[in-house]
Amino acid sequence: MKITQIRNATNRVEYAGKVFLVDPWLCPRHQFSFVDIPGMPFHVPDHMKENLPMPFYNLPMPVEETLKGVDCYLVTHIHPDHIDMSPDGTVGAPLHKDVPVICQNEDDAAVFRKSGFSDVTVLPAEGMDFGEAKLISVPACHGTVIPCGDAIGVIFESAKEKTFYLAGDTVWYPEVAQTIKTYQPEVIALNCCAAETVENGRLIMNDEDVECVAKSAPQARLYLTHFDNVAHASLTRHIMRGRLAERGVTNYDMPGDGQSVEY
Repeated sequence: MKITQIRNATNRVEYAGKVFLVDPWLCPRHQFSFVDIPGMPFHVPDHMKENLPMPFYNLPMPVEETLKGVDCYLVTHIHPDHIDMSPDGTVGAPLHKDVPVICQNEDDAAVFRKSGFSDVTVLPAEGMDFGEAKLISVPACHGTVIPCGDAIGVIFESAKEKTFYLAGDTVWYPEVAQTIKTYQPEVIALNCCAAETVENGRLIMNDEDVECVAKSAPQARLYLTHFDNVAHASLTRHIMRGRLAERGVTNYDMPGDGQSVEY
């Protein structure tokens, strides 16, 4: 298994002979701020940050290099920091429309079909095969106050690979603990910049949540992602390293944009 950090939650996952592009947000930097989202449904606790244009950094490689050889787009949920969204309501403008898409529910599937994608599948809880990999949908809680819409995590299983748990946009809560107990993943990807909105509370993991995962899965290597590109983030990679050192958490990798880790 090889995981390449692209930017934010966008990662290339090479697993069991297939390449999955996870949450492909590929636009150039400084494309939108929270005030540009129609209806302004989200507010950042620090109101100055609402005007910061995201993403903060460009991609570490050309878009076509990121898309080269991709067998499947895996989109955990449709949010503007997880896939490119156009003013007309369509998504995924930079993507190749003939590449299969796996998404979380029929609502998201309808958006992808409206956007011109020809092969769209909702990932079932019982799982589905994609080549020699099995993908299974698992729960996620995208907010500590009110969930910021639906989101999922994904378990990857294969006889050829370590079991991989892509937690997605979630906080630490009982279902994450149960997923770890049930599947005993050996690699766990965590979105953990502690992004926060006024309406929803903290949306994804912080350093305390990462410590909880580390203690619940001592057999696993943690892959920390979703950093340094959104205005509502509370933690940077630099701060996270310091806080995890204070907590004694060492079983993790935190690649920079463009860097890869093999497991």
